[in-house]
Amino acid sequence: MSAEVKVPGQTGLILNEDLLWERGRQGRSAMSLPESGVPKASLPAEVAGDGPDWPDLSEQQVARHYTRLSTWNFGVDTGPYPLGSCTMKYNPKINDALADLPGFVGAHPLLPAEAVQGELSLIHDLEAYLAEIVGLKATTLQPGAGAHGELCGMLMIAAYHRHNKTRRTKVLVPETAHGTNPATASMCGFSEIQVPLGSKGYLEYATVEKLMTDEVAGLMVTNPNTLGLFETELHKINQMIHDRGGLVYGDGANLNAVMGWADLGRLGIDAVHINVHKTLSTPHGGGGPGAGPVAVSQALVPYLPGPRVVKEGDSYRWEVDLPLSIGRLHGFHGQFRTLVRAFAYILTMGADLKRASELAVLNANYVKEKLKDLYDLPFNQSCMHEFVFTNAKQEPHKVSTLDIAKRLIDLGFHPPTIYFPLVVHSAIMIEPTETESKEDLDAFIAAMRQVAEEAKNDPDILHRAPLNTFRQRLDDVAAARRPILTGDMG
Repeated sequence: MSAEVKVPGQTGLILNEDLLWERGRQGRSAMSLPESGVPKASLPAEVAGDGPDWPDLSEQQVARHYTRLSTWNFGVDTGPYPLGSCTMKYNPKINDALADLPGFVGAHPLLPAEAVQGELSLIHDLEAYLAEIVGLKATTLQPGAGAHGELCGMLMIAAYHRHNKTRRTKVLVPETAHGTNPATASMCGFSEIQVPLGSKGYLEYATVEKLMTDEVAGLMVTNPNTLGLFETELHKINQMIHDRGGLVYGDGANLNAVMGWADLGRLGIDAVHINVHKTLSTPHGGGGPGAGPVAVSQALVPYLPGPRVVKEGDSYRWEVDLPLSIGRLHGFHGQFRTLVRAFAYILTMGADLKRASELAVLNANYVKEKLKDLYDLPFNQSCMHEFVFTNAKQEPHKVSTLDIAKRLIDLGFHPPTIYFPLVVHSAIMIEPTETESKEDLDAFIAAMRQVAEEAKNDPDILHRAPLNTFRQRLDDVAAARRPILTGDMG
């Protein structure tokens, strides 16, 4: 490891924390309230006495409790989060502040249109901005996340074929698709035809052409794909799909690599979901919140979910007369505050959205080139925003991909995605994102190089890692085979 670069992980204070009920003592208080100006009400018989068993705590105890708990977690505000399966870039705090404005937080979704003109204006303009960013005709903000966006897109493709009375029962899904793609196709009434990759890691025209029959509704494709590679033959493939009556669904989970560089409309995409919670602020570690707007080509505009916001003069209203719409996909109008953050991000960045993608690609290629001498790179070529290593060079020392990931925790880094995509054995999938500085990238590179050296010279430390965490390595196999599904840990 270079003497000039230090990894952030150190041993230090690792604090235990009791339950609040164990710390509480009668009479302690974290607040001082004024005298009540209303008569005291008597409690119902079932809760008479002291009321709920809340712990009595001082302000200091409450503050320390939640601060200590926060040190057990790792987030994008703590350090790099190089998950290859998810763009986890830094979230500017101004976007949170704008999403917290009272006019947004306090607006009930059942208010009449004249009472929420600001909200309708934001929906209308954000739909237009997203369509422009990807080069398509129109957008819906209803889907609540990426998989929901997939469902929306494929439901529209199914509706298109029904309306045009073309019976199509199958969908082409590449090996590098996200795992939800085949499930989504099935939910929409299609069976999957898996498309094998070419030797360079992307789709080949001749392979897709052989599989494209009159039974196929279209292609579901992720571009860049889950190997971090741009599908170089996609324009030609999509033209062939269209010539044979099919449509193309684009998984936009990796949009962070191509904003401003790839015009998806000209590329031949008919529907694409946009994970605004990844690409346009609000990183979604821990499962939420998310939003998955879907942009479509002209062919699918009539099938967009309703209701739709339309502008008439200087005001906005809901349009509900949409005879070909697939209907409502969300209880109300999307994950609104996540959409506010995306809107704020777009307004802040402007044309620099293109620069964000440029730097995401640059950072990924920088890290890849600095590490490929020590880690196996199955597709040794320029990548987009992410790339995939394997543990092949560490395997002779009986060091697994999981060992590498666990050791990175000791060195102060959240591990990258591992064992995905499935087309690469023991994959280590890394996406550094554009928001990481060169200094932080160099620290991550130094940590990865240290792990590679330890794999050769001291593999036992990797087998036992993490060593400095609050909990040591867990038995994942036992947890999966003998889960404890009750609160009784005895």
